[in-house]
Parts: sequence; C-alpha cells; structure tokens
Amino acid sequence: MTAPAAPSAPPARRRGRFGVHLFLTAVSLTFLAPLLLAVYASLRPYQETAAHGYFSLPRHLSLDYYKQAFVDSGMSKYFLNSLVIAVPGVLLTLFLASFVAFAVSRLRIRGGIVLLMVFTAGNLLPQQVIVTPLYVLFNKIPLPYWMSDSLTMYDSLWAVIAVQVAFQLGFCVFVLANFMRTLPREILEAAIVDGAGVWAQYWRVTLPLCRPALAALGTLQFTWMYNDFLWGLVFLSEGDKLPVTSALNNLRGQFFTDYNLLAAGSVLVALPTILVFLLLQRHFIAGLTLGASKG
Repeated sequence: MTAPAAPSAPPARRRGRFGVHLFLTAVSLTFLAPLLLAVYASLRPYQETAAHGYFSLPRHLSLDYYKQAFVDSGMSKYFLNSLVIAVPGVLLTLFLASFVAFAVSRLRIRGGIVLLMVFTAGNLLPQQVIVTPLYVLFNKIPLPYWMSDSLTMYDSLWAVIAVQVAFQLGFCVFVLANFMRTLPREILEAAIVDGAGVWAQYWRVTLPLCRPALAALGTLQFTWMYNDFLWGLVFLSEGDKLPVTSALNNLRGQFFTDYNLLAAGSVLVALPTILVFLLLQRHFIAGLTLGASKG
C-alpha cells in the first residue's frame, strides 16, 4: 500500500512565493550592481572604456590594475593601520557592551532602563557635532612616547579606536541587552544554585549563549570601523597612520584620474570585509534570525 502523496501548495501560494523570490532577486542585483560594475571596470583598460563606454563588451581583460593599485597606493601599510583600528575596536566594543548589557538585563540593577536609554541615545548624536570638541580634547590628553609620537592622544591610532568604541557602544548594548532578555532565566538561576558568582554567570553561562548575536554584531562593527574615513582624517595628521580608505586618494592624479584603476583599488579595499562576512556568515545569519520563530 503506497502512502498518499503530499498535497501540493495552492497555485496562489506558489505565485506569491515566486513573486517574493523575484522581488528579492531584483533587490539583491540592485545592491550588487555597483560592486559588479566596479569589478568589471577594473578588469578593462581605461582607453577601452573611454572609447566604447563602461557598458560595452570587453575587448581585453587583465588583472594588471590590481597590482598597480596595490603598489602605487602603498596599500599594505594602510591595510595594517585599518586592522590595528578595527580589530581591537571590535573586541573592546563587544566586551564592554556585553558587560553593560548583562548588568542591565540580567542583574536587575537600579536604573537599568535609564542606563540603557542613555547608551541608546548616544547613537542619535551626529558625529560631526563633536569633531571640534574632541579635536581640542585629544590635543590636551597626554600619552607616553611609546604610545604616541606626538605625546598626546591626537595623531595616534588610540584616538580613532576610542572614538569608534564610544560611538558603536550604544548600538551594541541595545542589541545585546534585548537578546539577553530572551535567554531562559532558569539557566542563570541554576548557575546561582551551583554557586556561580557574577563573573561566572557572565563569562561561563551568558556569554556563550550570545555567540550568534556577538558574531552578527562583530561582522557589522568590523565593516563600519574598517570603512570609516572621517575619524582617521580628523585625528591623524601623518599620512603613514591613515586607514586604508584614505589610500584611494593616492590613486587620484592632479590633472587626470584613471577610474578603472580607482575601481581596482576600491575592490581591494573591500576584500577584508567580504572575507570577514564569509567566515562569519553562518553565525551572522543565525544572529539576524534570532526570535523569528518560537520553540
């Protein structure tokens, strides 16, 4: 006796799913179009695109522009500067944010909601408003010679890291606090019964359960800090300390700019963020879909 065939989806539902997939495909291609055009242009000589246009069929494709962009812009040292800013900035932001989120959501401290509102409100402040006050402040904060050549916080990577952490902390606290509230309180109560202190409750119980949320936030934070251009330009006066986003300026000529070469440089600059997303893709998607279903 054969099992009955599973009922097929109604035609209306199939058409609805097809429409949703078509819409998502169109949106994805819209967002990918600038990147695909940059990659396409970086593989073609400028003379060819100048004569036939950027949307013409290619006559010659090569990777010469990538080598030229990497060498001419001195991109290796700028890559290192951006990593020195982004990696410690992300780790410090997630560590401090998880601390505050744990205190607000799990310890039930007095004024926790107000504290969370203060951290969240910090994201509403436009960054450009405090550029001048921070510039004056960093010029007055002394640092030892082994931390800063200028003996102040200005013109040091510490200034950029501090600003990045300060501005990104509120968003991370907001996300992690709301995520920690969804964790079963029985797990924490069981840890308390077993004699776990506050540090053990945070480090050994709560933080491992927040791995998807931390991975999602880490991916976003690395992208934002790595791609930032404003703070490096404001607080770093020496060209050798600037982040990699500023290296693209070295590919612009005084009287002529090869935009195909500039496109190759832009693709090279974007590679680390793409690599980080691919490495954390599974955790990133899991963090985005948390709370989407019950059970």
